[in-house]
Amino acid sequence: MLLSVPSWGLADAGSVTFEGSGAFAGKKMVLLAGDEGYRSEEALVQVAKILSVRHGFTCTVLFSLAADGTIDPRVQKHLSHPAALGSADGIIMALRFREWPDEVMRHFVDAYLAGKPIVALRTSTHAFKYPAASASVFRKYSFDSKEWPGGFGRQVLGETWAGHRGANYQEATRGLAEPAASKHPLLRGVGTLFSDTGAYNASPVDDATVLLRGAILAGVEPDSPLDATGKNEPMTPIAWSRVHRNENGNVNRVVCTTLGSSTDLRDESFRRFIVNSVYWSLGLDVPARAEVGLVGDFAPSAFGNKFRPGIRPADLALPAAQVHPPTSRSRK
Repeated sequence: MLLSVPSWGLADAGSVTFEGSGAFAGKKMVLLAGDEGYRSEEALVQVAKILSVRHGFTCTVLFSLAADGTIDPRVQKHLSHPAALGSADGIIMALRFREWPDEVMRHFVDAYLAGKPIVALRTSTHAFKYPAASASVFRKYSFDSKEWPGGFGRQVLGETWAGHRGANYQEATRGLAEPAASKHPLLRGVGTLFSDTGAYNASPVDDATVLLRGAILAGVEPDSPLDATGKNEPMTPIAWSRVHRNENGNVNRVVCTTLGSSTDLRDESFRRFIVNSVYWSLGLDVPARAEVGLVGDFAPSAFGNKFRPGIRPADLALPAAQVHPPTSRSRK
């Protein structure tokens, strides 16, 4: 069910910003949190902290808010302070089935058409869902669009919603480098990944570079054996990159992964892949082994349909003691 748009309109910021320092302080990443199940409101705040504290980027996280100003990912028609996208150098998105009003969606589409880099996590392959009868000028962005087949997910990120390969809560995912991409800068310092979420089916567009494949496990522990029922024949892509020329003739550097629940961030290699993706998408040299230590207390909620109610974006700011210049290693 789509909840109503909060009544205050677009003027209310409702975001949290982590100021960077050093060489990358002027590089601004805008992170879009908005999915009902995989706790993007927790995951992207931690990603923003890592990028700011460990690497010096300035990061602003936007949320779906309820009318009382608290974070509520069920509100599919709201995004706080979308005008922040206009000054973004890059976008990180973890969205699912959003139906933003045109005045909100315009900010996102303008940023996309301007050629801003995009790093997309988990359900972003099906970020938007507009009903067939929608009067929105952006209805073609819907994941099931026939006008623009597969919508924004397929046309820009490289894939739309294609169903589950591994079963959530029963079959975790082991992420393995695609042999042909093992030397790719995006995989620097990235080892075998473990995700407790089930892998999606994916067949990225032809011009995508597959980086990681997901081995379906017969269990939910890192040492669970491989599934033996044929789900790994072949292993499904779980991360890829592409360089996309959009309708305005501008180029978006895109990285997409079908992993990305908040609990996935407990895996060091996955955190490093996200950080590498930011560097690569911005056209920066990817560190040999990026610093990706967790910042502050991080106890991610298990993925599912429950979120932590009553939290406002301002509650997520870092204590001053946790803010410090990025380490020298992040400059490699």
